[in-house]
Amino acid sequence: MKLSRLSGIAAIGAVAALTLAGCAANEAPASDAPSDGGSSSEAPTGSAGTLGATGASSQAAAQAALVATFQTNNPDATVNYESTGSGTGRDNFIAGASDFIGSDRAFEVEEFEGGFATCASDSIVEIPTYISPVALAFNLPEIDTLNLDAATIAGIFAGEITQWNDEAIASQNEGVELPDLAITPVNRSDASGTTETFVSYLAATAPDVWTYEVGDEWPIDGTERAQGTQGISQVVGSSEGTIGYLDASQAPEDAGQVAVGVDGEYVPYSSEAASKLIENSDLEDGREDQDLVFAVDPASASDGAYPIALVSYLIGCVEYEDAEKAQLVKDYFTFVASEEGQQVAADEAGSAPISEGLREQVNAAIDAIVTE
Repeated sequence: MKLSRLSGIAAIGAVAALTLAGCAANEAPASDAPSDGGSSSEAPTGSAGTLGATGASSQAAAQAALVATFQTNNPDATVNYESTGSGTGRDNFIAGASDFIGSDRAFEVEEFEGGFATCASDSIVEIPTYISPVALAFNLPEIDTLNLDAATIAGIFAGEITQWNDEAIASQNEGVELPDLAITPVNRSDASGTTETFVSYLAATAPDVWTYEVGDEWPIDGTERAQGTQGISQVVGSSEGTIGYLDASQAPEDAGQVAVGVDGEYVPYSSEAASKLIENSDLEDGREDQDLVFAVDPASASDGAYPIALVSYLIGCVEYEDAEKAQLVKDYFTFVASEEGQQVAADEAGSAPISEGLREQVNAAIDAIVTE
């Protein structure tokens, strides 16, 4: 038996883009919550209009279910979310090509200087609504799970540990018959917040081994690469000897999974363990009140926290040229942050629902969107 997927994860085709349109809107029960144009803990109804969004492929499974449910509750609304990768999503938002985006990292403060063509002002809303472990999935027949500490993981992806039966791996996995087989690490070919989450972990926990700068593009040339979360899943799922990092909701069904070394124990990924890491993190300083960006420190993980956790954001404008579009963005963000929306994402993608305390902060940020 392989490790079971996070509960309720639906299968996703290995495609480069996912577009979600109004025809998907007949799958969930309607909410009785009234639409008052504000940001409450209840999901809005009565919304209307069309939104175009691009961004994080990690959110693809969650967004598919969220859009379907929102459109069932709001039959006059259409939300199209295309899974392009976070980097493309941010470029589109800057260029004015997306009404809102999903991104596995927030905009850096320096990126605000050029403004955002999507917005009528320089202020944006960034809200953490998707928290998920980044899984390390590998393809070794007959091996379900491996224990690996940070230095070993860094050595594998830095190309310093090249065989699966290397002593660094064997010493942490007594009784496991490791093959004399080359390791093929697989990384993202596109700019990705998932990559930034992973290399941030490597830099924070194994700085003597991982000496590369942190960023959203893979820093080593000549490696095995794949486009998007789905691409990593496809390569690892089909090629023996591979190991890759990806949002846990889209890890290959038959792949083995790494339990990551933390404070002398090995922690398998779970939504609860990822949530522990985020909830113990502070918000970044120097940002506006509606710009909720976490400063996550993987090196501080303890007490069963999984140290490689993705915080993925919804990003929109404080002000839009079109007040009706602003209202629809506000309504959709409110739904995603609601208890109903978070449960939809958790059931479909295995993400960790945000806490009530964080929901209050997120709703206050959403209230900053100007609709008049």
